[in-house]
Amino acid sequence: MKKQNYSYIGISFIILLFGIIFIPKILNRINNDGVVDKDRHNLERNDTQNDTLAFIGNKKVPAFQFANQNGDSISNADYKGKVYVVEFFFSTCQDICPVMNQNMQKVANAYPGENVGIASISIDPTYDTPEVLKDYAQAYGITHPNWNFLTGDKEEIFQLSNEGFNLYAAEGMDEEDQFQHSGYFALIDQEGNIRSRIDENGNPIIYYDGLSEEGVQMLIEDIEKLL
Repeated sequence: MKKQNYSYIGISFIILLFGIIFIPKILNRINNDGVVDKDRHNLERNDTQNDTLAFIGNKKVPAFQFANQNGDSISNADYKGKVYVVEFFFSTCQDICPVMNQNMQKVANAYPGENVGIASISIDPTYDTPEVLKDYAQAYGITHPNWNFLTGDKEEIFQLSNEGFNLYAAEGMDEEDQFQHSGYFALIDQEGNIRSRIDENGNPIIYYDGLSEEGVQMLIEDIEKLL
């Protein structure tokens, strides 16, 4: 009989201990919508990571110097102190370029001031002279003071695209497919570093999709983080 009483006492002690340890945690989770202190700490850390833009690589954007649509010499130094966006395109492109530049206009409209710039670099500089690019800018109604359409040495431009930014650009195989290039935009900070949003897995997206509304909206939001 005494042995049985000891068993009851032992079971009661275990139940009491369980209540002391676990019931406060359960109540805490309920009162905080299912998030306990440790979980909340993780969420705050993740939110902080999402607000921080990653640096892509350890090097700055390579130096470049080209002519813009007004015939003025423009270099990367002209963008120092500004947040700016870089794209590669060509004026006779009828495929992705019109979509890219319509979306780029959304970026320009969101930041019309002097602290944000855009560099649209032609991969067909033989045809895209400053005069052609000026007509192109006027056709799109572009008036942003820091949006430069740039042209120059083809070899330098292709090297800048493929090696400097790792954005694909190449000559096509025939007349119908004269040039091939990426539809992505690169975001550059005031010191010339390529910057990028971090995805939900903690990895940088590296570049922004210039063909999608989502990509352009992310770019607009992330420019604000650098200003």
